[in-house]
Amino acid sequence: MTQKMAAVSVLNLGTMKYQAALRVQNILVARIQSAISSGQDPSNTLVLVEHTPVYTTGMRTKGYSQVEEARLKHLGADFVRTNRGGLITFHGPGQLVAYPVLNLRNFAPENSRRKALLGMKWYVWTLEQMVIDLLREWGVEGCRSPHTGVWVGGSKICAMGVHNSDMVTSHGLALNCDTDLQWFKHIVPCGIEGAGVTSLTEQVVEEDRVIRVGEVRELLVKQFAKTFQCETLPVDDSVRDEILNSL
Repeated sequence: MTQKMAAVSVLNLGTMKYQAALRVQNILVARIQSAISSGQDPSNTLVLVEHTPVYTTGMRTKGYSQVEEARLKHLGADFVRTNRGGLITFHGPGQLVAYPVLNLRNFAPENSRRKALLGMKWYVWTLEQMVIDLLREWGVEGCRSPHTGVWVGGSKICAMGVHNSDMVTSHGLALNCDTDLQWFKHIVPCGIEGAGVTSLTEQVVEEDRVIRVGEVRELLVKQFAKTFQCETLPVDDSVRDEILNSL
């Protein structure tokens, strides 16, 4: 029997501080988990946001002391320790961040839904493929590496760090569009020594062309729908207002 195409609401938060967007994710995760426990059909959401400057770390934060945190804050960025996978990275203007808050049971193949670990491996691989396909819109050839994320040659163009709570996802990906890459020079991005960081603007063939977040956002939503075989629709204004008013 053919699986019913899942619906995913698209919530565009515009520009928002990392901590506020994290609270939005937590609200959406709680709603999915509540729906599952009560036997209702959960609402999946693709959250899109552009953050103000912030350095974030994943679950392995022992290498980042209070001194290191203070040093990075002195640069003018926030510093947030999170429960996502991966090590330190930067989010800021010119970077499109996507947080799919999904019930993976609606998306992952049946053999991957049996165990959370298999489901997450499928999920990360699929996110990477979505970005690789998206980059071709600008003639950029992305690829995988032994490290998570999407790369162009030896430079990472899209960082990924995800979290799973009983097959409900949060956190996600950060695609550099016209990001100021100088921010990355103050850290070892994702803890990978010797690796570079790049952006769509840096990689496009056309000289002096700047790839803005707004240009990428619409195409990412279309590619997400194609890759995850789902229907996307904007979040109702009333639902958006309800979420933002609860922060």
